Amino acid sequence: MKTDYKNLPELTDKKLRTLRNNLNNRLESMNRGDEKNLPPSHMLHGLELKECKELLEKVHAEMKRRAKG
Repeated sequence: MKTDYKNLPELTDKKLRTLRNNLNNRLESMNRGDEKNLPPSHMLHGLELKECKELLEKVHAEMKRRAKG
């Protein structure tokens, strides 16, 4: 069950923060080399390091956009 992140503006603030936190945690564990295999139900299942970094950048951009407006 891969989540579609094309519509970040449609996510609630809480869901966006959760996604940011999950991405930060996932990237940290990947950089340490101790990442676990995520179950198919996990929101980041199937994402590689590059994809996580790109998605985190998009999440930060969306959070900034919301803070301005």
